Amino acid sequence: MKLYYSPGACSLATHIVLEWIGRPYQVHKVSISPEKSAELIKVNPMGAVPVIEDNGWVLTQNAAILNYLADSNPASGLGGDGTPRGRAEVNRWVGFVNSDMHPTFKALFGSTAYLADANMVQRTKQEARAQLRRQFELMSRQLEGRNWITGARSVADPYFFVMVRWAKGQQLDISNLTDLDRFYKRMEVDDGVKRVLERETAA
Repeated sequence: MKLYYSPGACSLATHIVLEWIGRPYQVHKVSISPEKSAELIKVNPMGAVPVIEDNGWVLTQNAAILNYLADSNPASGLGGDGTPRGRAEVNRWVGFVNSDMHPTFKALFGSTAYLADANMVQRTKQEARAQLRRQFELMSRQLEGRNWITGARSVADPYFFVMVRWAKGQQLDISNLTDLDRFYKRMEVDDGVKRVLERETAA
């Protein structure tokens, strides 16, 4: 299996899951900004990461990739407890991160610059920060009494870990969220996470 990734991007979640699974894989660093790598465009015309190749089959979209890895490696336990309800819980939080949190960051990463009005751009960033604060509060409440988002380690955890890293990078106010902080520190000391971060930092 081969992973196309960009350091610090949401592909970090897939990278961590591959490490957790323990299945042999290769990584290929690509550029997504300011110009997209030609090899990335070849496998994903949208120029987004992550992308995986598995025996000649190409899969894009982080949520789909995370679910595929969980389902094709059931012994990892990353897809839930084996029940439909457990699987749905994992998908609930993957969906929340993918569809609610991830898009909210776009304004902070410059997606509203096209407005060409400094005041309007600033307003979109302020609203994004306020919305993200509410989302992180919800996630912190979900983590109360739990070490992992669903209670057991799953593919949702690395994706959320990426969101927390982005929040810290954007100096987002996530103070006083003790369960969130506890989760982040647990992820930071995870052996698989450390290996991935070292690899992406050195690339």
